Amino acid sequence: MALYLKENLTFDRAGLQIISEDAADGKGKDLYMKGIFIEGGVKNANQRVYPVHEIEKAVSAINDQIKGGYSVLGEVDHPDDLKINLDRVSHMITEMWMDGPAGFGKLKVLPTPSGQILKSLVESNVKLGISSRGLGSTKQVGGTTVVDDDFQLICFDMVSEPSTPNAFMMKEHKSLAESKQRVDKLNNILTKIL
Repeated sequence: MALYLKENLTFDRAGLQIISEDAADGKGKDLYMKGIFIEGGVKNANQRVYPVHEIEKAVSAINDQIKGGYSVLGEVDHPDDLKINLDRVSHMITEMWMDGPAGFGKLKVLPTPSGQILKSLVESNVKLGISSRGLGSTKQVGGTTVVDDDFQLICFDMVSEPSTPNAFMMKEHKSLAESKQRVDKLNNILTKIL
């Protein structure tokens, strides 16, 4: 039975690079991101392993779509299904390639409403992750869940970093709370002095 498969790579794990290039029409700059989009042969955060040959097939299929003149679109965040929602499209994949067991890619941020949100987040130094969305079945091999040979990659979406450990989130929250306490103390001292 085919499953809806979503896999997340954090900004750091994907090694995403932000690139600004002259726009094709000569007016302004276009924003691109490139890095690892999907990995093969390693257990991911969802405890699944994609065989490298499945990643190679998926990368080849995406390149065939691009070469055939089809747009490979992605969204900000994952929807609940496999459908690409045009009102949420933020970017398109412009190229993909294999480097060892990893599928690398390059995407162009589009001037859509969701693309503007993505661009604003990137320009504000928000670390986003990239996540694959696909369909396929899995099997157990020696206690490991392995994606089977019917895997079909649909797209890549930009996501927040859901795989970041909760301890990191708590640390940031605590740090913000401590900063607020310090500001409140300074305000109280200044109020007493004045």
